[in-house]
Amino acid sequence: MVVCVPVTREGQVGHGWGRAERVAIADVRGGEITKWEEFDVGWGSEHDAGPEGQHHARIATFLQEHKVEAVVADHMGPPMEQMLSRMKLAVYLGASGRAREAVVGAVRSRN
Repeated sequence: MVVCVPVTREGQVGHGWGRAERVAIADVRGGEITKWEEFDVGWGSEHDAGPEGQHHARIATFLQEHKVEAVVADHMGPPMEQMLSRMKLAVYLGASGRAREAVVGAVRSRN
C-alpha cells in the first residue's frame, strides 16, 4: 500500500495535512516499509495563494502522480477529507509521534 504522511524534518508526523510543507510517501508491504521518500511540497505556503479548489487540485495531483492509496495525518478539514474520500483514498486521522511508526500502525489497523 502506498501511503502519504506529513512529516517534520525530525521524522515526526507533521501537525496538519492541507498545510504540510513536507510529506513522505511510504510503500508498505507485509507490514513493513519497503520504500520511504520525502518531498518538500510547500502546501502551507501555497494554501492561500488562490481559491480552495486550486489548493485541493494541487494536492490531488500530487497524490495521483505518486499512486497514493492512503493518507495518514494528525488532522484535516472536512472539505479535504471529502475530497480524499471522492478519490477513494483511505484516511487515517489522529496520527502522532514518529511518522514511520504511524504509517505502519495505520496500515496494520486496516487489516
